[in-house]
Amino acid sequence: MIRLRPLVALSAALVLASGGPIAAQQQPAPPPSTAPAPAQTNPLPTTTAPNPVADPGKSAAPAPQQSVAPPPAGQSAVGAPAGTPARPTLIEKAGDPGDVDEVTLPAKPAAILSGKTKWEEALPNLKQAFTRIEADLAKLGVAPAGRPLAVFTRTDDDGFEFEAMIPVSAAPSPAPAETDGLRFGTTPSGKALRFAHKGSYESIDSTYETLTAYLDAKDIVVQDRFVEEYATDLKDSTDDNLDVNIYALVK
Repeated sequence: MIRLRPLVALSAALVLASGGPIAAQQQPAPPPSTAPAPAQTNPLPTTTAPNPVADPGKSAAPAPQQSVAPPPAGQSAVGAPAGTPARPTLIEKAGDPGDVDEVTLPAKPAAILSGKTKWEEALPNLKQAFTRIEADLAKLGVAPAGRPLAVFTRTDDDGFEFEAMIPVSAAPSPAPAETDGLRFGTTPSGKALRFAHKGSYESIDSTYETLTAYLDAKDIVVQDRFVEEYATDLKDSTDDNLDVNIYALVK
């Protein structure tokens, strides 16, 4: 997975600022029957309107008969066996890839592991960090209580530094001695803009480009760090069923 480094370009900007699907052709069917015309699909429009009005009569989850993957809130832990209770995302209502949401992130206690990686090794190193956190929590007898997050604290052309986090119900008291770099703290909190990415991790650049264009168009100043919350399990960079919430923290 090779990312286009959208975070690097956006960080620099923050410092300076501080026709539709093709219809399938019908083939004439032998008499006396006529083959039905193929269904048309409409591309998803992109909107830049924040605070989309929720429709109480519409559900964000697909009908059970059409469901391809479980909804975000029903995802199990990283590497957890089937049947593991679902872990909630920071914002309960799922995001829409066609909209930008203004949200308020809650501060939740979390197990944290710092790391750094090259861009092309981002996904396997993030997965490894979450696996280490899960293992350490199991040793401590602390149950995870939320989806994994990665906070990008520093980026450059070669790679980035990050803080891998998994929310917990409560940090151990007294706090255990830091081992293997694991420590306890809180998740980022406050007002944020949420950009939902649905698709492979190697295509996430397009969502960051939308994020950058939106912030520029609205003249919004955000913190020089971003949060990725993995609402579905990280598998590989080509997994098209990946669901990621990207949060830009407003200054």
